[in-house]
Amino acid sequence: MLRFAVILSVLASGIVLSAAEPPEVEAKNIRRISHNGEHNAFTDLIRWKGAYWLTFRSCPDGHMVFPTSTVRILRSEDAKEWKEVHQFSVAKRDVRDPHFLVFKEKLFVYTGTWWSGHGELPREEYDLNLHLGYAVHTADGGEWSEPTQLEGTFGHYIWRAAAHGDKAYLCGRRKRDYTNDVGGSGGVKILEAAMLESDDGIVWKYHSLFQPEFGNETAFLFEEDGSLLSLSRCKGNLAQLSRTAPPWKEKELIDIPLYVGGPLLTKWGDRYLVGGRRTTGEGPRTTLYWLKENELKPFLELPSDGDNSYPGFVEHDDGSGLVSWYSTHEKDKEGNLITAVYLADLVLTKP
Repeated sequence: MLRFAVILSVLASGIVLSAAEPPEVEAKNIRRISHNGEHNAFTDLIRWKGAYWLTFRSCPDGHMVFPTSTVRILRSEDAKEWKEVHQFSVAKRDVRDPHFLVFKEKLFVYTGTWWSGHGELPREEYDLNLHLGYAVHTADGGEWSEPTQLEGTFGHYIWRAAAHGDKAYLCGRRKRDYTNDVGGSGGVKILEAAMLESDDGIVWKYHSLFQPEFGNETAFLFEEDGSLLSLSRCKGNLAQLSRTAPPWKEKELIDIPLYVGGPLLTKWGDRYLVGGRRTTGEGPRTTLYWLKENELKPFLELPSDGDNSYPGFVEHDDGSGLVSWYSTHEKDKEGNLITAVYLADLVLTKP
């Protein structure tokens, strides 16, 4: 009865996914936007105050947990020429997975941080119970705050944020009961994903449980009518979709038989765009999809291999798009693989 009630509630909320045939899309002007000899990864994009903003993590020591990591923020007026305007790190912590949020007339950049001490932290010593969210914010794009710890996020691996009305919401992965029985990164089987809420973007509290099992990265998208669409990375070769009416307490998770690592969920025109890492016979690829009802329809595979994904997207005024992602498919002059950040223009070739 609960499942049926939730479905009726969603139908009443007015969520409608476009039924028309999706357009064809071509990626043009594919360019490497940042390679500084470090591991550059985990991107996000936004348009704010007439400019384009790009953020990502950079670390001279690589993908894993290091206190040498930094979050970099770039700005562009035309999405062609980019300038770094800010960077930050957190002492004795690894910063990663930065994401933008516009909230209360400020631009926030959120990052999850692992406790890492003075040097490399072996994977078996990762402790999700010591995880803590941080943020920087700006009101004008010029002056930025110092990194501020997010109250209420201790023990949570925070991820994408979204705003609706006068509140902001975060995905926070955590160990069930904050147990210490399982070491390392927490053990997938005992992870759950909570939805956190905030009045100011800094102090957070529990809203509801989103994934009671195998909790992972979740992207939230609020509709104009207040309903919530979400997409979660899940265990194995699965993603999970949810459509939920306010107040978003009762959630029906729908399994989708595709792995989507580092999921992006946004609108492109009147359609729903999803992006993330996809498992293929040739290796992992950053892939873009149309979400149609409960299915993901892949339409574009971006140049990528190895360590890759975590795309960001913005729509231009003319209806075309801009996508960011990172990948390890190119080599430097010495023949060594590099992990770099890329951009591509997305053009609708057949509406």
